[in-house]
Amino acid sequence: MASEIQPYIPASKSLPEFTFQAVGLGLLLSLIMCSANIYVGLYAGMTVSAAIPASVISMGVLRGLLRRGTILENNVVHTIASSGESLAAGIIFTVPALLLLGLWEEFNYWETTLIAMAGGVMGVVMMIPLRKPMIIDQPELRFPEGVACAEVLKAGDKGGAEMMGIFGALGIGALFKSLVTIGGLFKPTLEWGFRVGRTGFYLGTDISPMLMAVGFIVGFEVSLLVFLGGAISFLGAIPVLAWGADFTSGSTTDVLMGIWDEKIRFFGIGAMVVAGIYSIAKIAGSMGAALRTAVRGIRGLEDTSSLPRTEQGITGRALFTLMAMSLLLTVGVYYMMTGSIGTTAVTSVLMFVLAFFFVAVASYIVGLVGSSNSPVSGMTICTVLITAGLLLVLGYTGPGGMLATLGVAGVVCCAACTSGDICQDLKIGQIVGATPRRLQMGEVLGTILPAFIIAPVMQLLQNAYGIGEPAREGVAALKAPQAVMFEKLVGGIFDASKELPWDLVAWGAGVGVVAIVIDHLVLKPRNTKFRLHAMPLAVGMYLPWTVTFPILMGGLIYWWVERESKLRGDSDEQRQKAVHRGLLFSSGLVAGEAIMGILIAVLVISQLDMPLLPSSWLESGFPADLASAVGLGAVIALLVGKSLRKPAAGAGPT
Repeated sequence: MASEIQPYIPASKSLPEFTFQAVGLGLLLSLIMCSANIYVGLYAGMTVSAAIPASVISMGVLRGLLRRGTILENNVVHTIASSGESLAAGIIFTVPALLLLGLWEEFNYWETTLIAMAGGVMGVVMMIPLRKPMIIDQPELRFPEGVACAEVLKAGDKGGAEMMGIFGALGIGALFKSLVTIGGLFKPTLEWGFRVGRTGFYLGTDISPMLMAVGFIVGFEVSLLVFLGGAISFLGAIPVLAWGADFTSGSTTDVLMGIWDEKIRFFGIGAMVVAGIYSIAKIAGSMGAALRTAVRGIRGLEDTSSLPRTEQGITGRALFTLMAMSLLLTVGVYYMMTGSIGTTAVTSVLMFVLAFFFVAVASYIVGLVGSSNSPVSGMTICTVLITAGLLLVLGYTGPGGMLATLGVAGVVCCAACTSGDICQDLKIGQIVGATPRRLQMGEVLGTILPAFIIAPVMQLLQNAYGIGEPAREGVAALKAPQAVMFEKLVGGIFDASKELPWDLVAWGAGVGVVAIVIDHLVLKPRNTKFRLHAMPLAVGMYLPWTVTFPILMGGLIYWWVERESKLRGDSDEQRQKAVHRGLLFSSGLVAGEAIMGILIAVLVISQLDMPLLPSSWLESGFPADLASAVGLGAVIALLVGKSLRKPAAGAGPT
């Protein structure tokens, strides 16, 4: 049972924990992870967890470079760092839609900062009373990812952390991005369009180690679902919609991608809305348990200063002070956005109710299936639909209704993301023997500081690449699938001039319904390992195939590593370590390319001429295509080799 867990560091033993070095390193990593995940999320439509990479980097810096550091300090570092990552995930879903709708001309600094800060702090504060009823008292909540991260921390405490592997992969990811964008040695995208009768087909892939690594991190099943969604759009919907199209108006590739841009987006939106609603309906039973647990936690809030160290949390007075602060921030930002006292009052009350509801749900679901499988997209879709519906009933329309709806969704999404993160971090703390109060303080700091950099980072990416739409000719925009979806959805609800093409939305919704029916009636009763989960399928339907194809590559590599490890006779523990080494290397690739992407954005807006090689090389056809494929293949070989490498005899655990 969860209550019978014996902490790795007993309550009777005191070790350095909330030290200057740990807090400083954690805050630095939170800024880096937040920035990197903004780029990754806007590019690929999904973010990657920072918990395990931050733990390994922390162990490498504190114990490898500084020759000091305890497991509790490492735990504080990863707790603060992962807060920045979760905050980025909450913001990129909603706030960019304000620009895409034309409500903002740029990312308004204080509004963006306050949305992130208020939502992040609220998620932490609302989750803290749930620690005992969810983490201590409910053995059915296994926290799979938290348990895995705790094992990494314990193994690192005994020696053998692979910091150099992460930093090596980070350098490779950064170098590859430089060779693509700055050097011009590799093409950023390989794509081909084919005429077949009166229609055409499109094939393509981005040359991106980051996307390939994202596929490895999410695993084979999810990456396959994302790719299948892309196949539905690019092998099914686009050829149908392209039937009889005027292919003389441009290249076949341009005509087909024009259809994707103008029509398939709405096709994907229909599927994502259905998937979002279903993801919430599917956990209806868990919602009741989560809300009962939340109420019980608030009623049982008490002074814990006299309890053993491993049970001491933030005091009730401090908790309510932080809650009041986050509410004041929310009220302030809503008034700044709408300029209406009435709208501010309505949206603040609605936000608080929805945030409490979805914080409880997100925390509970993380305990069941982990943060990677938490249906935050579904929660945000439901928040948008509920808020928009209520505002329409109250007579709100036009820009005012859009601002209010996205303001509520932004805070709620940040709260749900950060609450799931802290719930998992507190479980890790229970296992390793951390002091809950220290972790809770770290989470608050980890949500406040990164909030100040989110607007500048997104504005930088908007100026350099463009979010949703290219910033300039010849530059590939960051697709921002969730933000573009909310732009279309909220615009279609509140603005008659932006009416959605409901026929395409309905067809996409129909595909989502069919997927749900097949999963529920065919796959679930047979207890198959592969399940047709609607949300990753819908995301794949929406994304360009150039993004979903490299994600599939990463998923196939994950499957290959597991298979080869099994074929060579590895034990279950050895197979897990092989996958773990691959996850660390993949995390480094993601961080390296994302960070370099942000640095390159600075060069782009500085009007530095890129690429350095003559453009004739990239236009040379097969030679450039071959060089690009070989470059990506080399990174794939490194990932496979790193994963399947057997540690030398006598090496510590990895």
